[in-house]
This record gives sequence, structure tokens and C-alpha cells, in this order.
Amino acid sequence: MSNPIADPLVEVPDTSPTTEFVRIEATQDGAVTVVMNRPQRKNAFNADLISALSEAFETLRGAEGVRVIFLRGEGGTFSAGADLDWMRSAVERTESDNREDAYAMAHMLKQLWDLPALTVALVEGGAFGGGAGVAAACDMAVATAEARFSFSEVKLGLIPATISPYVVAAIGPRAARGLFATGQVFDADEALRIGLINEVVADATGLAAAQTRIAADILDCAPGAVADAKRLVSDVFAQKIDHGLLEETAKRIAQARVGGEGQEGVRAFLERRRPVWAPGAD
Repeated sequence: MSNPIADPLVEVPDTSPTTEFVRIEATQDGAVTVVMNRPQRKNAFNADLISALSEAFETLRGAEGVRVIFLRGEGGTFSAGADLDWMRSAVERTESDNREDAYAMAHMLKQLWDLPALTVALVEGGAFGGGAGVAAACDMAVATAEARFSFSEVKLGLIPATISPYVVAAIGPRAARGLFATGQVFDADEALRIGLINEVVADATGLAAAQTRIAADILDCAPGAVADAKRLVSDVFAQKIDHGLLEETAKRIAQARVGGEGQEGVRAFLERRRPVWAPGAD
């Protein structure tokens, strides 16, 4: 059966966002890994890495067949936060120049947040400052037991401003206030408890196994429905449950029921077969 809904192949355009700072690894079943590639600086953020990530997310947003996007750091560390040389130059720059730099980071995080495919951070080593913010901006995060986290900006007289919308959404305002104000380092178990990550695994081998499992699980899910479900969470979060919201949610499920994926998914279930987007479909 041909698939009118989703092309199973990942077609990353040849304007490849793979650079010395970011590497993209794609599989034929739609799993993509974006690797932050500054291991000599523990994948710390500077203007080049931020720009490369922004370009990668923009490319993947428009690529056909992308089902899940994993984000990890090269060399055993997710990200050490802001690069020291980048911070040193910021001290000498004007407020206007600093605003431009900060907006680039904010824009990159929003691009990650808006990706239609499921996004998963794979955290090992450290995820500090902006690194922890990137993990929060992903839909899910899995960390090794030895991973450490911190929002350490206040120790430098700064604040975690650009990452704050995603961190607060992940862990809530009270936990964010305490961690933002103290800059304390916390472990993977605490990150799991507060909701910054979804799962703790023993080591890098466990992280790879989690990646394989999640990639397999997402293939059973309709790609358009995944994107719509992610958008639904953003649209209903903290909204008053009134007549308008009831009407809107009823409209959305009705549209899904008569849409291509909804029709195919329900028919496949009733006919005891695999839907066309899933492995093993006829």
C-alpha cells in the first residue's frame, strides 16, 4: 500500500547544516540525531554553535519524514553552558550588542521548541546553564545517573533569562525560583524528581538503549498527530476551562477524526492491521 500521509524516508536537504560545530546523523526510518560538536570546550555555547544549531533546526523543520530528533553532546558532556571566551567578549560589548547575542540564543531555543517531530535530549556529563535550558526545551530528556545540572548564572551576577520559559514550563515556578536563585548543582535523580528529565539510565550504554527504544516507539505514532498533540499542549496550558476551550478542543478532535491520519488509524485498528505510517504496514 502506498502511503499518502507520510514519507518514511528522511530527506535532509543538501544545504546541509552539518558544520564543524554541529553534526547531523539521520536514519532511513526517520530518526535524526543532532550532535553538538565542540568537545574540546565541553560543547559550551558561543555564537557559532548557536547559529549552527539554529540552522540545523530550521532545516529539520522542513525536512520530509523526520519522526524523532535526538540532541546530544559530543565527547561525554551535553553542554557546559556559555563559552568562557564568549562571556569575556560580552563584558566589553554594549547592551545593544548583548541583546542581539541573547536574542540569537532565544530564537534558537524557540526553533527547537517549535519542531513538529518529537525532540529528546540525551544528557550525559554536565548540562549547565544554557545546556540545561536546551534539555528543558526538548519534549523529553533522558540522562545518565552521573549527569549533573545547574542554573549557575547568578554566581556570575547574571540570570538565566533566555532559557527561563522552557525551564519554568518543565519544572514549575517554585522549583525554578530556588534553583535559579541558588545556582546549586543537582544530580539526575533530583532532575527527574522535579521534571527536568523523564528518565535516568545507568550509563552511556543505557542512553543508547533508551534512544533505540524511543525511536522504535515513535514509529507507531502518526507524524501529523504528534505535531498536533505537541501544539495542543502549548495551546491549552494554563487556559481557563470555559466554553471557548471546550469548543476548541471538541473542534480539534473532530478535525482529527475526519482527517487522513485519523481515518487511517481507526480503520487500521478495526481491521487489525498496521497503519500506513508504522513499520510492517502492508
